[in-house]
Amino acid sequence: MKKQNILLLSIILLLSSFGSFLFGGTVINLLSPTQISLNKNWTLTKGILTPSETPGGIIWSKDKFSDFTVSLEYKTSERANSGLFFRTDPKNAVQGGFEIQIASPGLYSGKHIVGSLYDAKEPMVAAGKPDAEWNTMELTCKGPKIKAKVNGKKVIDVNIDDWKEPNKNPDGSKNKFKTALKDLPRTGHFGLQYHGQMVWYRNAKVKSL
Repeated sequence: MKKQNILLLSIILLLSSFGSFLFGGTVINLLSPTQISLNKNWTLTKGILTPSETPGGIIWSKDKFSDFTVSLEYKTSERANSGLFFRTDPKNAVQGGFEIQIASPGLYSGKHIVGSLYDAKEPMVAAGKPDAEWNTMELTCKGPKIKAKVNGKKVIDVNIDDWKEPNKNPDGSKNKFKTALKDLPRTGHFGLQYHGQMVWYRNAKVKSL
């Protein structure tokens, strides 16, 4: 019986290691002092990131990521405007990468509502919960493919190579990007934005693919 238990334990450990290798390895907690560049504008208490009494700007991951899946929970205050920046440069956040919009439901329209690929693609559905309720967001990037879910509902599924011209989306509408999105970097930092209203984040995990 003892040998059987040892054998079973060995098999479980082997399968666990194989599964970790197969599905992309370690899951990283982004909301930890070792992974995020904390400053006077943000506080991290009991795993919840929130703007401080002197709020401002975007808080950045210390590391860059290329192909990944990132998941997080967020909660908005009234008329809140925020965003999950990814594959971008902290020195050029708006023009140097991408953003999935986080905002109060009903605050904006079109390519600016919660779950949109900001200014580039309107979400398939408006999936945000009311202010003061926790939402879940999941974003997967692999090469040119960008997919996102809000509260379990698919909101974005695009191939960024379809954005071939500066200041123009594939549907013919204009965007703010001076560089064609297909030419933007495929690697960069994560950022969480304060834009004048309180917003809360927790359980931010990332796994490289």
